[in-house]
Amino acid sequence: MHCISYIGGIMWQRFFVTIILFASLPVNATTVYDRIAQGLTPNSMTLIGESHQRPESIVFFESLITHYLQQNKCLTVALEISSGQQSLIDEIQQGQATVANLRIASPIDHPSLRKLIQDLAEMRINGKCLKLVAVDADFKPGVERDQWIAKKLIKLSGEAPVLALLGSLHTLKKVDWMYAELKKEIYAAGILVSSGYDVKSYPQVWTERDCNTRTRLIPADKPEATKLLNNRLIASLNAFEIKKATDAIDGIILWECG
Repeated sequence: MHCISYIGGIMWQRFFVTIILFASLPVNATTVYDRIAQGLTPNSMTLIGESHQRPESIVFFESLITHYLQQNKCLTVALEISSGQQSLIDEIQQGQATVANLRIASPIDHPSLRKLIQDLAEMRINGKCLKLVAVDADFKPGVERDQWIAKKLIKLSGEAPVLALLGSLHTLKKVDWMYAELKKEIYAAGILVSSGYDVKSYPQVWTERDCNTRTRLIPADKPEATKLLNNRLIASLNAFEIKKATDAIDGIILWECG
């Protein structure tokens, strides 16, 4: 792995933190990358869930991409950015525009995400078989974002596997809602599964806000995964606890203190 300084006037303190993250990830992450990469097969969709604006999540995602591309295979990367920005993203991938021109929703936008986009564009310019696609809807009333995201991901399905970085709730394949009026609510992962697609879902979870230096992949069939899923994600919803994590996800990427 390598580290490229942030574009523009990012403080050296933030840059130093990024170096620490790169240095820390290999302790446990190599196995995590291998296990997730095994599922990156033709016509598959792998969804990595995140809490937005966490630099370590971006570092992990980019490292997973780099790890996979070392096999000289092709990959389609989907990001939670308005699909209305796709023409500009295409120009960035051709070296004709910069990430500074992108419009990204404020709850998602942060320097690490823009750096990721620039890094992926440079990978493609340098010959990697990589395609970057924006799959989100605009933040407007009446727009069903999960339906929009799912439809965009379905259009990407093909020989090259799809790897998407989305907010963790979008990666839930199943939710047992408490109230009848919520029963029709379904997240992007659930829509894809109900449409017959091969979906693998790995939300990221943090033990504590500042515990972000070591990752561990917990398979969904482990009791720890069910507990974390309910405590960290389902608890924020008007939903009953998930009895088996395997119904909703394939595993949890757990961030711990190192």
